[in-house]
Parts: sequence; structure tokens; C-alpha cells
Amino acid sequence: MSATTALPVRPVLHAEWIKIRSVRASFGSLLSIPLVTVAISLLVGATVGQDEADSLGPDRLSGAFYALNFGQIAAIAFGTTTLAAEFHNGALRTSLTAVPDRTRFFLSKIGVLGFAALLLGQAATFVSFLGGQALMGSQAIGLGDEGALRATVGGGIYLALMALLAAGLTALLRSGVAVLSLLIPFILIVSFIIGDMAGGAAQYLPDRAGQLVLQQDPQGSLGPWAGLAVTALWAVAALAAGWAALRRRDA
Repeated sequence: MSATTALPVRPVLHAEWIKIRSVRASFGSLLSIPLVTVAISLLVGATVGQDEADSLGPDRLSGAFYALNFGQIAAIAFGTTTLAAEFHNGALRTSLTAVPDRTRFFLSKIGVLGFAALLLGQAATFVSFLGGQALMGSQAIGLGDEGALRATVGGGIYLALMALLAAGLTALLRSGVAVLSLLIPFILIVSFIIGDMAGGAAQYLPDRAGQLVLQQDPQGSLGPWAGLAVTALWAVAALAAGWAALRRRDA
């Protein structure tokens, strides 16, 4: 039996899901995607309320998804810790013994990771949006309002893409600490500094581009879905680099 047919696809996918559930850092960060997003959205809705709705900014739709600034950190942590677990204590060597085809192993891991992040990301955006707006009274935005459904669906996709971006970088660098040390400050700080200096080019940064889907009337050359596509290209590039590194280097 050849290496590529050693195991059917389903057991490989199931094994990757077991790994995610077994590693507390990975599973905890996965659960944190909806928990953090919903909790902060409810907190903001309860604190700001309908009397101070204008404090969320001129774009009310984007303001309704303020909590995704924190949810994306959980998504990045999930993508990072899931891949980083393979580079500790010879875990990758064990994984490749079970699934010798490195491409198949990588695609299975990324597939399970991406599906889990997308599922929890969609739950996070829908529950946080509906819960947060329920506290806004007459100032609430409904799913039927212009751009709201698009932003809610797109927000969940954005969270999944950020998890995949982090996973690809972790596979490339083989260090979760390095990725978290680089990516989180970039998203929270550097992106805004570069944005102020780069002008219109800043909309092509992975976070800036993806978050256009959350805006009611995005400014610039990219539309909401085009911006999300740019973030997807960043994620694909990181995953391709991670896959190449995994194939090239020793376990």
C-alpha cells in the first residue's frame, strides 16, 4: 500500500479534530472566538446604549461589529496554537508517521482548522450582532438593513481567514510565539501607523481589506467583497509558504 493511500480521508480529518480538542490552548482559543466577540458586543451595547449610539462612530454598521477587533485576536491565537502544537516534543514526526504524505497531512489540518474557525466565526458574528443590537432600542440595526447581512456573514469569513493566515505563518516560522509576537502587534498597532503613512495602499493590508466587509459604505477602490478577497489572498499566500516549508524541512 502506498503512503498516500495508507489512511482514508475521514480518519485523518477526525484525528486532526481530536488534536484540536486535546490541546487546551487550541480548543480554548477556538471557543474564545464566539465567547470574546459576544461578551464584548453585549458589554458595548449595554454600556453605550441607545442614548450614546453616536459614540460608535459615523458608520453605525461598522460600530456594531466593534467586538470583532477582539474576536480576531482569538482567531489568530487559534490558528497559531493549532499549528504550533505540531512543532513541540516531536509531534510532527509522529503525525507524519501516521500520514506520510505531507501535502495530505497539511491540507487535512488546514481544512479542519478552517472549517472550525468558520463555524465558530459565523456563530460569533450572528450572536454578537443580534445580541448587541437588542440592547440598542430604537437605534438598533436589523439584519434587513442595508449591508447588515453581508457584514454579518462576511465578518465570520474574515475571522476564519485570520485564523488561516496565522496558521500559514506558524507553519512557515515553526514558532507560535514568533507569529503571535509579530501578527498581533501588527494588527493592533502597526497597521494603523502604516495606514496613516501609506494612504490608499493601506486598504490592501490583510486586516484593513477584510474589515471593509463590515462597513456600510466602504471608501476607496475596494468594495466589501473585494476587500475580503484580498484578505483571502494573504491567507492563501501564507498557507502556500507554510506548505512549502513543511515539505522542504525535516520533521
